[in-house]
Amino acid sequence: MVRSLRCTTYAMRNQTPMMTPRESARMLGVSYATVKQWILSGKLKTVQTPGGHHRVSAATLKPFLEKDKMRPSVESRQRFRRVSGRNQLAGKIVSLRVEGLLAEVVLTVGDAQVTSIITANAARELQLKKGDTVAALIKSTDVMIERFE
Repeated sequence: MVRSLRCTTYAMRNQTPMMTPRESARMLGVSYATVKQWILSGKLKTVQTPGGHHRVSAATLKPFLEKDKMRPSVESRQRFRRVSGRNQLAGKIVSLRVEGLLAEVVLTVGDAQVTSIITANAARELQLKKGDTVAALIKSTDVMIERFE
């Protein structure tokens, strides 16, 4: 109970909106481990709560977000902030085959190929075609396709 009061007092004293490292990672589109490394190396400035937990102000994240906006959309982490899946591989479609209700999408990611089976409707809605730059979103055993603008 005393700890909660201390944290509340801290929050009231500090009027700047503060986030946990995990919330900051989500906002930046990077992993929690990356944010922790940045904190420990001094790259990301934080304030510590009376309990020793790190908190990051929104103002501290602004330069990271601005720098990311300057990158081409394919390299930007902004798309990670729109999608809950974090395992995303950007690549080019080398093969697209639509048969019946399903579509097979094969893309190259570096030296590897990733194959995804999606619905034919999804392929049509995304207007996928050979040569498009897309991302394979991998969640457990599922691979989804995201079209880049």
